Amino acid sequence: MPNPYLPYEMRIEKITEENPENDLKTFILSFLNEQDIERFKYLPGQFGEVGIMGVGEAPFGIASAPCERGILKFSVKRMGFFTKCLHQAEAGDIVSLRGPLGNSWPLEKLKGKDVVIIGGGFAFTTLRSLVRYIIEPENRSDFGQIDIVYGNREPGQILYKEEFKEWLTREDINLYLSIDREVPGWDKYVGFVPEITEKVINPSVTAIALVCGPPVMIKYTLPVLQNLGFTPDRIYTSLEMKMKCGIGMCGRCNIGSKYVCKDGPVFSMAELEQLPPEY
Repeated sequence: MPNPYLPYEMRIEKITEENPENDLKTFILSFLNEQDIERFKYLPGQFGEVGIMGVGEAPFGIASAPCERGILKFSVKRMGFFTKCLHQAEAGDIVSLRGPLGNSWPLEKLKGKDVVIIGGGFAFTTLRSLVRYIIEPENRSDFGQIDIVYGNREPGQILYKEEFKEWLTREDINLYLSIDREVPGWDKYVGFVPEITEKVINPSVTAIALVCGPPVMIKYTLPVLQNLGFTPDRIYTSLEMKMKCGIGMCGRCNIGSKYVCKDGPVFSMAELEQLPPEY
């Protein structure tokens, strides 16, 4: 692994506004140095520390997939000083990137299994990476049925809208889009993610569930999955909200004996049951 302290130089190639409030943007970055493309090896579920010279850096889940060679995609909600500065950037600007950081979704354990993917809000980033990886033609036969539950407050908050339209047409994906409350013109599901999950998911005995979203969504979705028959070793979630420096130096992501940025951010429910309930 390259020195985790040394960043890559990246150019912002494209910025997409993801919602009407314009406080959620997706940034597509390219490597300034061609050789860095081969050095930056990552898997779905991992993170990168995006930085701006003189401002700082912050961790974000990688939304692109390894098969999308030469670019990295990050979807960023404007929530504080750094993200405000990043949102003010323009295509062509140079930023830095440290990574890849953390572990990934359990790809080897998913092979040969049905996969249930549950996400909420702008936390769908690393789940998008996973889906994009699975449906790549050379990978698709390694995995079974794909069920995706993705919830938002309202239709305008849905990430990757054009991509979801394409996924809805695929015969090898069952996609369940939901919003919290009924709005005119919405013809998909209405309700919170846990109740939609309980309604539409009928898992096989070997299916594995992957969950990422707001903490309150995760809190109420995990018991639903257990009631559906998922054992703790077949439920995985990402504690991405706990990610900080990315290399275990600041200590701010510590939970019991674990550092989220080094031992996670992906954990099985079986692992979390052995930790203090701080997550």
